[in-house]
Amino acid sequence: MDGEMEVDGSSPTGGGQVTVEMDPACAMTPAQRTEAAAAVMGSLRAAGVVGGWRDELFPVSAGFGQAPLMLVERAAASLLGIRAYGVHINGYVTLPSGEIELWVAKRSATKQTFPGKLDHLVAGGLPAGIPPSECVIKECGEEASIPPELAAAARPVGVVSYVQNYQGCCKRDVLFCYDLELPVDFIPQPDDGEVESFERYQIKRVMEVIADTTLFKANCTLVIVDFFVRHGMIGPEEPGYTELVASLRTGDGN
Repeated sequence: MDGEMEVDGSSPTGGGQVTVEMDPACAMTPAQRTEAAAAVMGSLRAAGVVGGWRDELFPVSAGFGQAPLMLVERAAASLLGIRAYGVHINGYVTLPSGEIELWVAKRSATKQTFPGKLDHLVAGGLPAGIPPSECVIKECGEEASIPPELAAAARPVGVVSYVQNYQGCCKRDVLFCYDLELPVDFIPQPDDGEVESFERYQIKRVMEVIADTTLFKANCTLVIVDFFVRHGMIGPEEPGYTELVASLRTGDGN
């Protein structure tokens, strides 16, 4: 790994600030940087610093769609503070009365991250080299046994973004949001072990759970609130409406 380490003793903690530079001369190829970073991340994994290893590579780039400078293990994204991307699908049905109900997943109790939390019908990280629409179809099949021809009907409806302190690390996520209207008689089924069960919720119940509990995985609440806003379930008459809408895109959305 071609780099250098500098120590800044002016840190207010008194312990100094350590800065690591990788390939400052830009002499390495993306593949070489990926290989060098993998060795370091592997050591950090062995030391227990990086947990929840996925064997899934995320791109490190200046913005979505731009050529990656290197690829890193997904589990290390927040440790490095890189921007990560994901797809989140609001699965819903429209009853004969016109009422909308939302499919809600309960994450497996053995899942590495946020076990037992409520979640979207389908959601997943966006690995390097996979377009969002393709990732949607893949995740729909793996997590909810939704056939490709049905999953292909998912409509892209925008993004939400945020910055979060996650276990002392900087988690910077951009989530591509999709709406998927399902037939009333379709019942999703867990397939890959990541989901324990699915249940259809009335919108009022979803709102109450989000407002009064922490049962939902936090980033899912942003995507669901965005769904409420877009479908007119929350309107400008609600106190704090403009602040709420603005808060859905507080991260760097590039």
